[in-house]
Amino acid sequence: MSEKPVRFNARNGLTERRKSVLQINRVQGLSVERPILIAGPTASGKSALAMRIAAQDGGVIVNADAIQVYANWRVLTARPSQADEDAHPHRLFGHVAADHSYSVGEWLREVESLLQGPDRLIIIGGTGLYFRALTEGLAEIPPIPAAVRSAGDALREQGALAQMREEIDPASAARIDMANPARVQRAWEVLRATGRGIAAWQDATPAPLLPDSATERLVLDAPKDWLSPRIENRFDLMLAQGALEEARANLPGWDPALPSSKAIGAPELIAHLRGEMTLDAAREAAVIATRQFAKRQRTWFRARMTTWTAITP
Repeated sequence: MSEKPVRFNARNGLTERRKSVLQINRVQGLSVERPILIAGPTASGKSALAMRIAAQDGGVIVNADAIQVYANWRVLTARPSQADEDAHPHRLFGHVAADHSYSVGEWLREVESLLQGPDRLIIIGGTGLYFRALTEGLAEIPPIPAAVRSAGDALREQGALAQMREEIDPASAARIDMANPARVQRAWEVLRATGRGIAAWQDATPAPLLPDSATERLVLDAPKDWLSPRIENRFDLMLAQGALEEARANLPGWDPALPSSKAIGAPELIAHLRGEMTLDAAREAAVIATRQFAKRQRTWFRARMTTWTAITP
């Protein structure tokens, strides 16, 4: 595989600078002291790159994937193998109970603690919001009470978005995408729950843990034609490695509302185990869902990580 890093361009995603890295024994041009951030869509090779950097210069590999934190999914979320974990230290993988609603804030606090340690961090994952909070800061908005969330859900289901828009404070209305129902509901809920607009909370965002200037930032820009067969092959490998048995272990307490149940492929394998579809159909549905997820990730990274160094497999 030939890997050439490029600098994302906001207009066309083409290169502003090129250098030869990753295809030789040493990853050139990267600080051996500053934390390294590696983002990319699912199945794009983030873990392999992190392992190469750790083998070359040392460091602790830290998870920045919102589903890989959960203990109940190892195979299906492509968490590092035991051999990988034995080769280099890994943190924040599989350490959260299945029924816990793990937040960005919790993750950020755990990363902050790891930053106090002696080893350089290599932070890898596909959850863009984690990287955004890490490099831009996280507004300290309190959790929304269930009653307020239910009221927001009810208004949205009733088609009362116009009412919600009217009740949002002007500063927040000017900042958010008022055509996006989810953003409108979120702003409405924050104002209703806290008495303070979401724009005011954002303006009070603390300084980031790792501003861009303090890190090495890499994003894997995997072309669709290259990534799609990898996604399909990887899911087949997951099945061969025990993904179905892993799903069977989760079947007794399966709750689709839990964040841990959002693992790509989990609903499909559970449906198969319940006799609702064949294994072939579950496999096909899971592969399609993974491709769709990867497309959303690539869109997010291209829009938000325009200053990161892009590596095209």
